[in-house]
Amino acid sequence: MVLMASSRHEVGAKSFPLVIYIVVPLLALGLQSLLSLHLARFDLIDLPLLVTIYYAITQREPVSATLVGTVIGIAQDGLTHHALGIFGISKAVIGYMAASLGVRVDTENHGARLLLTFGFTLAQTAVLWMLQRHMLGQPYAWHGFHEIIRAAANALLGVFLFALLDLTRRTEY
Repeated sequence: MVLMASSRHEVGAKSFPLVIYIVVPLLALGLQSLLSLHLARFDLIDLPLLVTIYYAITQREPVSATLVGTVIGIAQDGLTHHALGIFGISKAVIGYMAASLGVRVDTENHGARLLLTFGFTLAQTAVLWMLQRHMLGQPYAWHGFHEIIRAAANALLGVFLFALLDLTRRTEY
């Protein structure tokens, strides 16, 4: 039994059953592509981003969070009309940032999760804008109010989704 932990990672080490690591991202990708086709306003929600953020803040390992974000993002690229790698790069950056902050911030608090998800949604939009506009030289419309609403919708859904995913975690000793 550990009496003193040297980092937040050691305090809250939690894991998921192996099936959760596979099913949740696949379900998020499938729902995102299916619902975006049939519901016009579902484009506000980014389920793969929420899954990336959740795994990053709970695992608190920047390298694995970057890899998870990359894999989820590239899979999302394959399902969209965007250039291959755009979502892969942006979700890798968000995964790294979320895991790095997850070590320093109490991510079990719903208020912190709400603010972090709001900020990471805006950060992903900024990364996508930078990649598409400056690296690919393609136009990318930035609608500030729409992005704030999008970030708020993702943050609210994220809190509920994260609470649901918390039920699948198990504590490691």
